[in-house]
Amino acid sequence: MEQEIFNIISHGGDARGYSYEALKIAREGNIKEAKEMMKKAQEELDLAHNTQTKLIQSEINGRPLDMSLLLVHAQDQLMTAIAENSLIEQMINMCDEINQLKRRL
Repeated sequence: MEQEIFNIISHGGDARGYSYEALKIAREGNIKEAKEMMKKAQEELDLAHNTQTKLIQSEINGRPLDMSLLLVHAQDQLMTAIAENSLIEQMINMCDEINQLKRRL
């Protein structure tokens, strides 16, 4: 189980890194590249979420998990990454709209 917990933390962290890099790229004006980077972030979130789902299914099937600070940390990291990813996606869309408005002026 410990390896799965570390996978959640690792993939969640990678997702956050890709999301923030995408925002930086979007602010520089390259929306297409930013959206590609967000796809990478989503892939990492999917990997983390799949691992989380495996742990949940294991518990549902009668193999309870020992609650640990590490597991709580993994859950916190994943939920934070998901929330930030959603927010950054909206911010990238806003950057795109701002850039389009600037071009019209």
